[in-house]
Amino acid sequence: MTTALNGPLAPTDEGMSYVLPVTEREDERFTFREAIDLLKGQLIGNELYQRYGDWPMYAKFFDYNTPLFHHLHLGEEAAARVGRLSKPEHYYFPRELNHHLGTFPVTYFGFDPSATKDQVRARLQQYELGDNRITELSRAFRMELGTGWYTAPGVVHAPASLLTYEPQWNSDVHSVYENVMHGEVIPYNFLVDYCPEAHQRDLDYVMSLMDWDKNVDPLYKQHYFRPPLPCGSTDAPASEEWIAYGNPYVGAIRLSIPPGATVTVRDPVAYGCILVQGFGQFGVHHAESIGMLRFGQQSADEFFVSEPAARQGVTILNRSRCEPMVWFKHFGPTHPEMPAAPAN
Repeated sequence: MTTALNGPLAPTDEGMSYVLPVTEREDERFTFREAIDLLKGQLIGNELYQRYGDWPMYAKFFDYNTPLFHHLHLGEEAAARVGRLSKPEHYYFPRELNHHLGTFPVTYFGFDPSATKDQVRARLQQYELGDNRITELSRAFRMELGTGWYTAPGVVHAPASLLTYEPQWNSDVHSVYENVMHGEVIPYNFLVDYCPEAHQRDLDYVMSLMDWDKNVDPLYKQHYFRPPLPCGSTDAPASEEWIAYGNPYVGAIRLSIPPGATVTVRDPVAYGCILVQGFGQFGVHHAESIGMLRFGQQSADEFFVSEPAARQGVTILNRSRCEPMVWFKHFGPTHPEMPAAPAN
């Protein structure tokens, strides 16, 4: 639902989702946005449509050999000042896809509780003078496969080099605090791209984008680490577990179906889903996880389930004789069974 800003060579529909019609003719496809405009609450649910007028989240995968730079995403008030939406996001590190951990499977979150605003400001003042080495003020956690983290807006973070499944809010607004990352020099505009023009040389404004208390939370892992939690609504032999939860924006469930099994999966709200292992049948549709998909090729691994269809139930058949069929299902904020955040 959000166009990816991948530079001047990117097509105008970069990052947009398309719907393949039942004819499976590529020339008859249409955008998911057009489907929502036409069907409204019949597709995504009346509560969600009335609240947002849109499907407010999406999920993506990113897979970098090196970690990302230390950056934050804007909160609601700061994003609104530049006509954008906030960007809360959730990370999950799937065992099915992490055959290699990259060069640095460690994430920096926020700043060490001993850090001060003056120390952070001094590092930002070095942005155009030399390597500001701002992660020296941060703290790092080694990432664990099969688990995840919630990252709130305003928290500075440098994601690990693991392949990551990321359900997130329908936005992309950032401020990059690290100016040299693994030898790559980050230009100053990355720090202030989403600041009003009058404040792009105002470090007080730039630092106001941080949620300072969350950044220096001494119990950060206790509050934002998300181990998987059982999801009791699915009948055997399938199993489900919550892998994104404990925030007011996005949620996700990992669904595993044993070889040869057929199950009917019911959910109270609409969801998008992607198949990451195996092949079989998803409702009336053939489904298969991708192996070597090339740019522009059609896949059969991603589906969207309307709210009426989710409540009625989707019958899924695992046609493999050997391996489980594994799905990730992502939801907006209206799923009534999403677990709360851990107690403080």
